[in-house]
Amino acid sequence: MGARQREISVSEFFTKNRHLLGFDNPRKALLTCVKEAVDNALDACEEAGILPEVAVQLEVVATGSSAVLPASQATRFRITVTDNGPGIVRQQIPRIFAKLLYGSKFHRLRMSRGQQGIGISAAGMYGQLTTGKPMKIISRTGPRAAAQYCAVQIDTKKNEPLVLENKQVEWDRPQGTQVAIEVEGRYQKGRASVDEYLEQTSIANPHVRLIYRMPEGETKEYPRAYHELPPSPKEIKPHPYGIEFGMLLKMLQDAKSQTLSSFLSSDFCRVTPALANEICKAANVSPKAKPRDVRGALAETLYQTIQATKVMAPPTNCLSPIGEKAILSGLYKQIKGEFYTAVSRPPSVYRGNPFIIEAGLAFGKTPDSATKPEKSVQPLAEGEQEEGDSELARVIRYANRVPLLYQQSSCATFKAVLATTWRNYGIGQSRGALPAGPMVIFVHIASVWVPFTSESKEAIAEYDEIHKDITLALRECGRRLGLFLRRRERAASEYRRRNIFELYIEEVVEACNRLKGGKLPTEKLKAQLQKIASSRTGGIKTEETLGKTGAGPEGLPHSIIVTAEGIEGDVPPTLDVSRAGDPATEGPDRICIEEKLSPSKPGRRQTAKPRSAKKAPGKVATVPSLPKKGSSAQQQAGTVRTGRKAHLTRKNK
Repeated sequence: MGARQREISVSEFFTKNRHLLGFDNPRKALLTCVKEAVDNALDACEEAGILPEVAVQLEVVATGSSAVLPASQATRFRITVTDNGPGIVRQQIPRIFAKLLYGSKFHRLRMSRGQQGIGISAAGMYGQLTTGKPMKIISRTGPRAAAQYCAVQIDTKKNEPLVLENKQVEWDRPQGTQVAIEVEGRYQKGRASVDEYLEQTSIANPHVRLIYRMPEGETKEYPRAYHELPPSPKEIKPHPYGIEFGMLLKMLQDAKSQTLSSFLSSDFCRVTPALANEICKAANVSPKAKPRDVRGALAETLYQTIQATKVMAPPTNCLSPIGEKAILSGLYKQIKGEFYTAVSRPPSVYRGNPFIIEAGLAFGKTPDSATKPEKSVQPLAEGEQEEGDSELARVIRYANRVPLLYQQSSCATFKAVLATTWRNYGIGQSRGALPAGPMVIFVHIASVWVPFTSESKEAIAEYDEIHKDITLALRECGRRLGLFLRRRERAASEYRRRNIFELYIEEVVEACNRLKGGKLPTEKLKAQLQKIASSRTGGIKTEETLGKTGAGPEGLPHSIIVTAEGIEGDVPPTLDVSRAGDPATEGPDRICIEEKLSPSKPGRRQTAKPRSAKKAPGKVATVPSLPKKGSSAQQQAGTVRTGRKAHLTRKNK
């Protein structure tokens, strides 16, 4: 029995358990390969300070002597991902692409898409298992450097790279990297597909220009809508609350500091020399003791003292959130609707790891859905009910700007959406189900270490701190949506009242003109009555809420309002967010989009409410909208308002 025991390589383990890495079925495997290659490209570009331009190409590959099949029936594809990043030096290419658990992101606390050093090498391993073809890489570090070509495979027994070919080639790009993998897969459009992944990537990364060449030969481009790189995150030291006892023992043995006090202040963040001395004093340990001599019961006492000491939360410059303006830009660019909003929560901490929750919401029907012909009304049988709008909201989840398309029900994000009471905000919701209506819910977590439920990085673990922050962000989005819906409903009701008043204004003017013998200035009286009707039905605020003017409604910060009256034709593909915060056009912290408006200038915003008319005994009541008593216009009109009725003066009788 002992002779049969032997070491298991990491590559051998994942070869037999490839479903743990996201290669469950051919359709999901194709998506996983594209996802890992694109994530690596975006990380490399952003770390080098380059605005990313990524091209993704899917090609159908013929198997054997058979002809090339249509994309929907093909079983073998070639994935080619090209970026304009900094490139990779020749010595590092084999290990990066053909060795599992090799990378620069595992040991540093800094936000990045990749974490474990598995993704792209696992995609190459899957291609090697299913097609036997090596991974082909072309990389160039600059215009003066030569382009390096490598064909590599993984030695699964040793988890080491095998270089099949290595040479210099001609390449038309000044710098960047190109990765080509041939895999078995299945291409199908719709949910959880390569198409949806690239679309959602464009939403969360509006600073990226994506070019997607589909297997059918069609090319789709996702243009750059935000021309600024996100702030570069900084690497931080581990926080005292984020380590366990075993980790502290290892850090004590590997410490380079000469004293325990300097070890605590230099190897942990938020621990000052004064605080380190306090911790040592509380644990009855000498601050000048050597870290390697602290072990056993003394080390356990030190650990418990650290956990009981009040330490400031870790810094958040290690994170690079998307930002509310960029979220609005991405949602508006890809999703057509009437209302958009975005919320960024203050930084929080779980297990000593800082994280930020961002949420967004897009609500409303697409413009083309409003023009669809109505279905003919069919008679209903006894007991049968008319079917309502059964459309459920769509949830798009992100972790460090990467879309999560699988294991939705196991994700903390999805559970928080279900737990939110959307009925409080005017949205229908059945028990234990998603809210009903044309709505897209966007949730993003940015963290130095995202707690995924598995190595495939498809769902976020259920930590109480994370669940609480997601719930609070969703509630804020819901409050803004509820305010928008209530305002729009009230404005629509007031606008209907105004239309009813305007139907009778013409009759009142004609009647007054007949009483005056045809000498009354009808247009002036009509304008005065229309002004009264407008003031009694909300004034300019009603028109602003319904999108009748160029100004947007107040009280909805970090939101976009789009109405049918404000936009004609197709929605513009990009959003100029540089106008955000311009007080001359929008007001502080608000973005309002009004495209192709009517030539008339937007009306002024009504700031003061009209005073109510007062009736004095023995005198005729006047209205502020009309000229004062004694003016010629009032004597000619001869009409006044007392309550809801109009009376004639004794003089005109």
